[in-house]
Amino acid sequence: MPPAPGFLYRNGGLHFPRLGLWMDPSKPVRSGEWSVVTHAHADHTARHAAVILTEPTRRLMQARLPGQRTERVLDYGDILRSEDLGEPAARGPFSVSLHPSGHILGSAMARVAYEGDSVLYTGDFKLRPGLSSERCEPVTAQTLVMETTYGRPRYRFPPTHDVLQDIRRFCTESLECRMTPVLLAYSLGKTQEVLAALAGCGLPIRLHPSAAAMTRIYAEFGRSFPDWSPWDPDSIQGHVIITPTLRPLLAEPGRMREGLRVASISGWALDSRRPAGPRDDSTQGGVHRRFPLSDHADFDDLLEFVTRVQPRRVFTLHGFAADFARFLRRQGLEAQALSEDDRQLDLAL
Repeated sequence: MPPAPGFLYRNGGLHFPRLGLWMDPSKPVRSGEWSVVTHAHADHTARHAAVILTEPTRRLMQARLPGQRTERVLDYGDILRSEDLGEPAARGPFSVSLHPSGHILGSAMARVAYEGDSVLYTGDFKLRPGLSSERCEPVTAQTLVMETTYGRPRYRFPPTHDVLQDIRRFCTESLECRMTPVLLAYSLGKTQEVLAALAGCGLPIRLHPSAAAMTRIYAEFGRSFPDWSPWDPDSIQGHVIITPTLRPLLAEPGRMREGLRVASISGWALDSRRPAGPRDDSTQGGVHRRFPLSDHADFDDLLEFVTRVQPRRVFTLHGFAADFARFLRRQGLEAQALSEDDRQLDLAL
């Protein structure tokens, strides 16, 4: 039997060089290898030549990053074998399956199996059920490679129901005071979660064009939302505005911030030292409320996820990777943080 392959941490993702397989590389892979794209956020996509992904991710990725590529679409739980990939051909025998990660619509964890070994790569994920995404379904694996954005004990989110209720109250009270509530939320994922939470409130809602485009694709996959319309920066009064940026609202000369009540929606709201929300210089100093709503797992969910996967060893990526790996080692688990710089770390399976 040949030796088990290793994987490299490179370009923000994993590379299985002996299999000809990548997971979420941030730079284009054009070398005749396959890339698993776990979801359509910009930091997990690039102009790869050949991709493995879910159908919602394919649609969202095509809208955000159009172009020609070889696409192999998988339903959740289906097993794709390397011999069925065609061109480009895989370099070694393996199977891969995709499983719901609960992050955004179509997001997936990837489980790679090779000669009795298995690796589960999470991409971004959360265990808390969402209103606009599939519910996370952890699967067992011998090796777990997991994102740890909120990998410190201080990051424990309040109940989602309470946060959403506070957002609804913020919008209603702002409109009652003849103010315009502006919810700063990323156009893909967070916007749709907040929009779904406003169902039944009877509020007039307008979306930034980038958020509107993503929301239409969500609707194509059966997600239900309250009525909304694309925004017109010249007629925002009396509406709830959901946008990733304030710039269009303040672009016209003489347009004032005084009539706006701005709320940032981000898990980093738990940390006052962090930016308030989407990176936008125009929001600095102008955020009235911060709501801790995230599409990532918090610290407790990270621990729960490890328990459900039951791996022999764990490798951590992103955020507080070193801190979380250290915590797992103190619990008696074999755990190691993968480098966040450009070094390549070769790991035997």
